[in-house]
Amino acid sequence: MSVTAAEVKQRVATAKVSKNRWKLFRTNIDLYVLLIPGLLFLLLFKYTPMYGIIIAFMDFNIFDGFTGSKWVGMAQFAKLIHSDEFLQVFMNTLLISLYKLVLLFPVPIVIALLLNEVRRSWFKRTVQTIIFLPHFLSWVIISGLFITILSPSGGLVNNVIQYFGGTPISFFLDNDFFRSVIVFTAGWKESGWNTIIFIAAIAGIEQEQYEAASIDGAGRIRQMLNITLPGIIPTIILILVLRLGYLLEAGTEQILTMYNSVVYQSGDVIGTFVYRQGLGQQDYSFSTAVGLFNSVIGFLLIVLGNELSKKVVKRSIW
Repeated sequence: MSVTAAEVKQRVATAKVSKNRWKLFRTNIDLYVLLIPGLLFLLLFKYTPMYGIIIAFMDFNIFDGFTGSKWVGMAQFAKLIHSDEFLQVFMNTLLISLYKLVLLFPVPIVIALLLNEVRRSWFKRTVQTIIFLPHFLSWVIISGLFITILSPSGGLVNNVIQYFGGTPISFFLDNDFFRSVIVFTAGWKESGWNTIIFIAAIAGIEQEQYEAASIDGAGRIRQMLNITLPGIIPTIILILVLRLGYLLEAGTEQILTMYNSVVYQSGDVIGTFVYRQGLGQQDYSFSTAVGLFNSVIGFLLIVLGNELSKKVVKRSIW
């Protein structure tokens, strides 16, 4: 069978690419060896446990195990969809996540822009240190701190309310206030830490742009709006897309340390619902189905966000 010149050329090009790849691999063999522990970690702790997803399609019993438990197909997902309790939990999760996204996402961007305009380095470093220290506190500590501050009997906030003639508010026992407490405490803890990302992005902007703008007569505010903010747009889009993937997470650890049965109506989210169903009621199959549903929706949101980023900044995050 005859071989055309085009096929010969293609084979030569393929062989050359393979040779270059092998040469690159041998040159950087030490880096690939360093990669092995990370790959093993992902394999053992991220991918191997995914075998447990099959529980979502079973009526799982811990005594019968994977092989002895009855296979029920999509029955757990049908139960999930028709569950009034899950619908309430889903809406709570969506609302809390959207509140955090809309109200808290711009905060670190604004802080980073303002800190970038500070010219006294000692003041800038002091503010940065103060605002990101709460990130290192656990939610257990923060929960105890705000329970004390917001206590209806002797709490600082309620003392101020009473001083102005108001009635004490049980923030952690009132469905009208609980979501606000969740959003505020999340912002207090993480806004300063997230600011670091945008400060780093601002540091990567070429200083020549500011010098040229200054020569053209642009003031500090105009430079911020026309140079600094556009310069960090790709970073903003990237962080936003990643946040979309956690839209249905809503801060499970945070809420677990703060909520109680009185505020299930407004504070029970998918993560806490899975915890209560799986460990509390030992309904492992249903809780796994809920968790799998959450993961699939999160993955789809990341894909959607990536497609939107292509249209907005003409750039994919992958």
